[in-house]
Amino acid sequence: METPERDESLRVIASIHRDGIGLDVKPVDLCFLIALHARASQNNLTCFEEDVLLDVFEQVCEAVDSDGEPLRKRATHAIQRLREQRLLSRVDGAGIVRAGDYSMTRLASSIVEFFMADQALTRESLSLLTKALLVSLAQVRSEAKKAQTADDWRVSVVGPLRVTVGDLVAGIERRQRGLDVQQEGVRQQIGQLLDADWFSALDRCQLLLDDTTTTLSELNSVLLHDAHQILAVLSDIEQAAAQARMAEAEEAAQRVAEQVDRVAAWGRTRQSAWSDYYQYVHRYLRDVVRLDPSRALSERLRNQLAGWTTQPFYWVVAQASKVRVLRESVVRAHRPPVVRPAQDRETPLEHVPSDSEAVALEELVRAALASGKSRLSDVLDVVLPQIDAAKRFAAVGRIGAQVAVETAARSDRDRPWVRVPEDIQVEDWNLPGGRPHA
Repeated sequence: METPERDESLRVIASIHRDGIGLDVKPVDLCFLIALHARASQNNLTCFEEDVLLDVFEQVCEAVDSDGEPLRKRATHAIQRLREQRLLSRVDGAGIVRAGDYSMTRLASSIVEFFMADQALTRESLSLLTKALLVSLAQVRSEAKKAQTADDWRVSVVGPLRVTVGDLVAGIERRQRGLDVQQEGVRQQIGQLLDADWFSALDRCQLLLDDTTTTLSELNSVLLHDAHQILAVLSDIEQAAAQARMAEAEEAAQRVAEQVDRVAAWGRTRQSAWSDYYQYVHRYLRDVVRLDPSRALSERLRNQLAGWTTQPFYWVVAQASKVRVLRESVVRAHRPPVVRPAQDRETPLEHVPSDSEAVALEELVRAALASGKSRLSDVLDVVLPQIDAAKRFAAVGRIGAQVAVETAARSDRDRPWVRVPEDIQVEDWNLPGGRPHA
């Protein structure tokens, strides 16, 4: 699906190719533009008279380039070149009748700002820009909730989204480009340090790497936090525009959201790219610089590679003979996998009769107590002879437990030991109604 932005870009591309537009800014022309920008900022000028242009060009030539050619002729050629490349424009309507007035175009101002402005993105500048963006978006959201007519939406919502918010996002992107240039400078500086001072540059390279890594980590954390809040506010504006059926406002909010997503994606991409570069440099410092601090090995290798055409060298490898296997290979028989036969894991329930012996023992104890036995030993004398001899010892504990439950047994502080059948001795108890043991 073709979008209006894509159609516009295709039209611009076709027109540039048709007209043969290009940029060929010479160093003296660039210095001339920078000097004009400084003069305009210093004197609050909106345009330059031709005499001012000649005066500024003369100062630039005296400072950086004086080859003996007449300055007026060189200035005329420089002004003509800049006008042809749309870097200077004439703003008066006098034509060739008299000297004209000139102004720098937006393209020229952008080129000058790129070389002059030190706008590398920092945590402080990013926080300031994102907070200003949040304040502007909060105000736009408030106006969107109060808007009633199409003019209200256009003035209070669409306009701020396209101008104010767009300028803030553009400011963030401009500082991102500044940080990209700064990172490229750090890479070049690390390369120059290693070329100039091989082993002593380790600490300085490490410091540059750590500083940039810290900066990118802080920027990424700020972007992740603030981008989430910015997108939430933009989502509220977009929903309000959708409910009011204001397609223009909804499209403007979506465009700003795409710009914010691009800013957040930039942070993730740059941190990932710098992480790869960080690891590469560390491997180089560890595996090359530290292992060859005097650069002797690398220097010999470089000399050998440079002189290979005159003194070629080769790497000769002797092919090792194969080990002969004297025994015959035996193909192992295929063994079937070990499996268990399928079986029913649910075991059937079995009927287990009740313990008739326990019931019979309880009945015997109750009968002995009912007959008026006054001591535990008397109960055991009556009950134990009626039980199998092999089970009498185990039955003593069960009899004592049942007696303790069914009677309120009493005992003296020193309970006597009494012998019962089968040479078993127990501590005797006095039962209710009985006579104390003598």
